[in-house]
Amino acid sequence: MAVRTLWNSNDPDDPLTRALQPPFDETPEERMSRIRQQEEAQRVSKEIDEEIALARKAYERRKRAIKILLLGQAESGKSTTLKNFQLQFSPQHFAKERAAWKTIIQLNLIRCVKRLLEVLQEEWESSLQTTTPSSIAKGKGVAGRTPSAPGVRFSTSPLNDHHRRIRMRLSALLPIEDELMRKLLPDSTAAANRDLCVRAGSGWKGVLAALSANTSTLDVQPQQPQPPQLVSVLKGGSRPGTGNSQFKDKDNPTAVLAACKDDIVTLWEDQVVQGVLKKHNVRLQDMPGFFLNDAGRVAAINYEPTDDDIVRARVRTLGVEEHHFTMENGALPGTEWYIYDVGGSRSVRQHWIPYFDDIQAIIFLAPLAFNLTLEEDPKVNRLEDSISLWRQICQSVLLVKTTLILFLNKMDILQATLAAGIRVVKYVPSYGDQPNDVQNVTKYFRDKFRGYHKRLSPRPRPFYWHETSVIDTRSTAAILVGGEFPAVHSFCLPFCLRVGGASIRMANAIVLREGILRAHLQSVNVI
Repeated sequence: MAVRTLWNSNDPDDPLTRALQPPFDETPEERMSRIRQQEEAQRVSKEIDEEIALARKAYERRKRAIKILLLGQAESGKSTTLKNFQLQFSPQHFAKERAAWKTIIQLNLIRCVKRLLEVLQEEWESSLQTTTPSSIAKGKGVAGRTPSAPGVRFSTSPLNDHHRRIRMRLSALLPIEDELMRKLLPDSTAAANRDLCVRAGSGWKGVLAALSANTSTLDVQPQQPQPPQLVSVLKGGSRPGTGNSQFKDKDNPTAVLAACKDDIVTLWEDQVVQGVLKKHNVRLQDMPGFFLNDAGRVAAINYEPTDDDIVRARVRTLGVEEHHFTMENGALPGTEWYIYDVGGSRSVRQHWIPYFDDIQAIIFLAPLAFNLTLEEDPKVNRLEDSISLWRQICQSVLLVKTTLILFLNKMDILQATLAAGIRVVKYVPSYGDQPNDVQNVTKYFRDKFRGYHKRLSPRPRPFYWHETSVIDTRSTAAILVGGEFPAVHSFCLPFCLRVGGASIRMANAIVLREGILRAHLQSVNVI
């Protein structure tokens, strides 16, 4: 069949050809101007074509990338799991963020000290009494001193003037926290937040990295605040943190923590203080971002965070963060990864659905905290909330092709809870009279999750699960890359098989590499 030409640019009678021809009376200047405009138009058109080509390549590259969604309630360990991924598979990327995490860890320590001081203040306030003739006869008074007359308010607390002086000196840490939180959340009343919060996409890591770089070069000699400074404060002089004292840098946590280091260690190790914490039923060890046991190291002037420190650091992200990095080692070196860390609070869960599209796997973190309740709703048990979320995820038709991987997290806390004699049946009546040990408790809840996965999934799919304590980098490394069913293998292998072609050879390579890695981990007693 002959092809009919609809338009020929060489046809002199064509209207478009005549319109594109230069004017007959065009001057040399007009001709040069027209040529420049044509060249500029060609340049812009070429740039647009290049941008379209780059966008198409980026789209294809993103389409081939592995995309993972971290789900779970607030404080379930999602961000900590992300840090473990970066540590194991992209260590260079992880190292670039070390400076920012130093300041976060210092803020975590300051938060722990702040909570400790709050408990001490509650103890003083709750133990205040007024002297009566009978109390004078018993010899009770302030800090063990006998009151001289009725009507004098005194404390029955075992805390004494020594503790009060330490508390006053440590109050110099509080302005630092407020100042740094204003930098991280300038549009929020950060002091009102119980957690250390940052906003997704705000560039907070760059802010903290710059701050850490500026303060790490300061020549600050750690000093112990002396009683004369305290006397000056009580007489109306400048308080710690102002004037020309060693606390003059209100946004420099390194200098002030170094000066307060001995007081922090002394107060935390004091047996009287430990007794007060136990009396008020406060376990600071269970706080996210707990570093009081490492205060002597974290508060040092030359402190550099370790990998374990960074993984244990606690920061709450407001919003959804997309983390993009290239796997430097492991099963798929050179593969691009996108990991989405979404908020787990009940008020933000409706924002999860847009991220269900085009993901290979969901890692669902379920802390086995059977005796705790949600912060936003104290009437709801945390474990029951996790099971309810798991049911919704399993039955979602949007996730029918998505690999679901369950992390039964915070096994260390479960072990400590059971060791303290807390009975599961008190909070989960259906547990009955089964043994109250880690093995049986874990099996009971694992079977619950497995049952919902089997019954509610729109179509059959494998059930992957792991017992984790994601703040333990050693054991988490074995889970991510080793073991019988390594987490990465769980979704990397099906992904490679789906894309076909050369990736099938890559899938076979994964099996071989994982076998070699498993043998290595066994040889060094990791698994």
